[in-house]
Amino acid sequence: MRNLLPGQLLLVSAGIIWLCACTPNNQGYLVGTLERDRIELIAERSEPIIELHVRKGDRVSATTPLLQLDASRANQQLSELQAHRQQQQRRLDELLRGPRREVIEQAQAQRLAAAGELENATEELNRLQPLVGDNLVSEAQYDRAEAAYQTALGQYEAAAAELAALLDGTTVEELDQARAQLNAAEAAVARQQVVVQRLAVKAPRDARVESLPWKEGSHPPAGAVVAVLVAEESPYVRVYIPAEKLGNYNTGQQVTVGVTGFGDYQGKVRWIAAEAAFTPYFALTEHDRDRLSYAAEITLNDEAASDLPTGIPVSVRRPSVADGD
Repeated sequence: MRNLLPGQLLLVSAGIIWLCACTPNNQGYLVGTLERDRIELIAERSEPIIELHVRKGDRVSATTPLLQLDASRANQQLSELQAHRQQQQRRLDELLRGPRREVIEQAQAQRLAAAGELENATEELNRLQPLVGDNLVSEAQYDRAEAAYQTALGQYEAAAAELAALLDGTTVEELDQARAQLNAAEAAVARQQVVVQRLAVKAPRDARVESLPWKEGSHPPAGAVVAVLVAEESPYVRVYIPAEKLGNYNTGQQVTVGVTGFGDYQGKVRWIAAEAAFTPYFALTEHDRDRLSYAAEITLNDEAASDLPTGIPVSVRRPSVADGD
């Protein structure tokens, strides 16, 4: 750098220092953020919110009611399905019990009456048959008598068949069909009971209420998020491992997590993505491979980590790096 003035030398030196400062950190640690599981609860059906049980920021335990959607329509549908199930149950009970004595006696009386009608029709037909040959009665009168006979015969056979079915009892096929109809009715009731239960939105686990997007009286559509929770368990760390450092980390590896202002915590790598989280839009070259990074999650082993705030930046170091190796 001969022929450079002292002022120019100072300027060049400052530029070198600036470039070094802007050079990506190539040390053996990663940077990331502290995260917690975020839980979104949705409205199973489009019903108005009739009551909010909690407020934003409240800590809730598992199964704690958060809000109630109007269940009037769902309960009405449940009552209808329960009535239908009861009807199917009585039908099956009737088939299993068999016909009552009164029903059998009524069928016997109907068959006896049909037998009497058939006997009268037979006698009338037999009386007219020789007379029509001697032209003492008209053929039309004989045809009416024959039609009456056929009708009486059909009624007798139907009454006899009905009585025989009652005396034989319920068939296996009828019982199977009745049981299938009852099972379908019970399944419909159980399905509707789940619908009613889910209209009471409850916390699935211990958590803190982060937001309640809908107010009391609002009518969210089906599938809309009605409550957002943040898990109360110990947080985890989300980092992105550069491609050139991927070989330094593996699932189950113990690491040290540094949290500014809170100290160091021990953690374990629980997951590393199999695919890169960022892929350049241009064609990859040997030089571009360094730009790839892989998402990873690290659990914290210390119980004291449960008090750490969500979203703060952290650094992750391997034990060898943390020990100065």
